[in-house]
Amino acid sequence: MRRSALLIAGLMQGCIYVPQTTSVYDQGCKIYAKHMTLEVTQVAAFGRCENQGCVALLVGAGAVAAASAVVSGSIVVAGNIVYWFEKQGQCSP
Repeated sequence: MRRSALLIAGLMQGCIYVPQTTSVYDQGCKIYAKHMTLEVTQVAAFGRCENQGCVALLVGAGAVAAASAVVSGSIVVAGNIVYWFEKQGQCSP
């Protein structure tokens, strides 16, 4: 169990999730519609850590990655709802 937790934390090391906004042209409505997605960004990599110090770094990195996924995921959901309402208001059938 501990090894699998360390493996997962090791794979996520130094990564955070950030919201990304893209615009696409909607032919039917003749408007540019926006859409948000989650992107993974690596901000750091750990090297040459040993024993308990390494475990602490990996656990911390895993906590940061999980927190950024929750916060950024909430931003993406809220943003896409706002963009959907915006599109409904601008698009005439």
